[in-house]
Amino acid sequence: MKQFFKFFFASVLGFIIGSFLLLFVLFAIIGGIIAGSTSEVEVTVKPNSILHVNLDYDIAEKTNNNPFEDFNFSSFEPKITPGLNDIIKTIKRAKTDANIKGIYLECGMFTSGFATAEQIRSALLDFRESGKFVVSYSEVYTQKGYYVASAASKIFLNPTGLMELRGLNSQITFFKNMLDKVGVEPQVFYCGKFKSATEPFRYDKMSEPNRVMVADLIGNLNNYMMQRIADGRKLSFDEVKNVSDNMLIQASSDALNYKMVDDLYYTDQVTDYMRKQLKLGEKDKLQFMTVNKYRRTADGEKKSLDDKKIAILYAQGEIVDGKGDRSEIGSARLIEQLKKIREDEKISALVLRVNSPGGSALASDIIWREVQLVKAKKPVVVSMGDLAASGGYYISCGASKIVALPNTLTGSIGVFGILPNIQKLMNEKLGITFDGVSTGKYSDLGTLTRPVREDEKLIIQRGVDSIYLKFRTRVAQGRNMPMNLVDSIAQGRVWTGQQGLANGLVDTLGDIHTALAIAAKLAKADKYRIVEFPKSKDNGLEQIFEMLDEETNEEAHIKASLGALYPYYQQLKMLSTIKGVQARLPYELYIN
Repeated sequence: MKQFFKFFFASVLGFIIGSFLLLFVLFAIIGGIIAGSTSEVEVTVKPNSILHVNLDYDIAEKTNNNPFEDFNFSSFEPKITPGLNDIIKTIKRAKTDANIKGIYLECGMFTSGFATAEQIRSALLDFRESGKFVVSYSEVYTQKGYYVASAASKIFLNPTGLMELRGLNSQITFFKNMLDKVGVEPQVFYCGKFKSATEPFRYDKMSEPNRVMVADLIGNLNNYMMQRIADGRKLSFDEVKNVSDNMLIQASSDALNYKMVDDLYYTDQVTDYMRKQLKLGEKDKLQFMTVNKYRRTADGEKKSLDDKKIAILYAQGEIVDGKGDRSEIGSARLIEQLKKIREDEKISALVLRVNSPGGSALASDIIWREVQLVKAKKPVVVSMGDLAASGGYYISCGASKIVALPNTLTGSIGVFGILPNIQKLMNEKLGITFDGVSTGKYSDLGTLTRPVREDEKLIIQRGVDSIYLKFRTRVAQGRNMPMNLVDSIAQGRVWTGQQGLANGLVDTLGDIHTALAIAAKLAKADKYRIVEFPKSKDNGLEQIFEMLDEETNEEAHIKASLGALYPYYQQLKMLSTIKGVQARLPYELYIN
């Protein structure tokens, strides 16, 4: 027994010492990450440098500077991917930086939205006005990737590479027959003949209004893209449209023959080309500067602390009730930011950057109210990204001015609700039955285990109709439109930014810098500083606590695991997660 206690206490002591050593190593690693991520070490740009812009990832509206977000534990290095705000900012700065001589662009596998592509493309065209080069190279150009690349002064494709140019397509997946087989009946309530978000659950093909809307929408986007490509390549619209409509590019040599690329090069040949542009010798090494590093270089433009401030508030993701996570627009979280901006007397105006397909109608209305409170004290200008539709338009419609990109998807003024009836699934397929008692006729209204009665349908539809009326009223008041005009452009119909400008949903076309200029003019601010919200946590420990305060974002892992199957999972998930009436862009509107 004495020997047992000897080994027991030795093991406990070893465990305690080992735990302390493990904690020490862990805190050392965290301390190193914090020191590296928060250090103020400035990067110096060497003469004859080239800005390397890699866009082959899903680009967020704003850079997430939290080094723990995508930490690579195999290499013990943080992975920070630049957001759209920093990509545009660095390209604009590089235009006037004498040490930056050109841009090396990698965008062949561009996966972000059309409006994101448009803003980066415009920034590249603006950069070229300095007389500096923009060289694009890829082994494979997807259609959207090529659209961005068409802003380059030279486009190179790998000799055995591929390039897409085939026009736009939007395919919808319908689940009605599957739901019938498993015994689930989606009971749908909606307003707006174009409100197609529920069609995959109640039809087995597109309704005629939905077909008309989508055809008009992607036709408008496609023609705009073809014209911009034609301008970039100094070709006619008809030439580019002919190549696209007939898919004449089927090999890399076709891309060269139809003048869509300038040459078929390997990477070493692209490097040689850029070396010649800089008049360097064969053995001279090219100096590349990534966007992430260039963000840390000294900004030559210094602004006085006495200047007025204009706030940019980023609202990206699905609109949800409560706090939400970092990939969503949680009403509570956004309202907290709006209150800070409203109460800060040094902030002269707000640019609300909206990139959202919508979501909860209740959360949208709560956010709308807070935007109005800000507007009562200072101008509010909305800048629309890839999406500002349904709930995304709801929170935007009351702004002082609305700015959209030509290929923004907006509008979708309509609402819907779904109540699945799983009685057949449970009773007939699984042998599960339900029974209970109620104190009143409507006590179990909303249960999933029986069909909705006709009298209950009237109650639910009245609620949906009431929210739809409120939505249209908000638009009529915010846009100063008569209700009959709002009715004619509502009905759940989705519009491009160009179409939105024509029908009065948008004030002008432009990017976030256009919105900033309008906000400055409304605020009478000749000089101003930009402050971004939500503010990044500068302190490393704060960044850790911020992550611990929220649930792990499983959606990103599911998306990575499912790959091309993710959109189908997402649509089915909508059926089970919807709470209350929704002002939401249809999940199935994927354009590629």
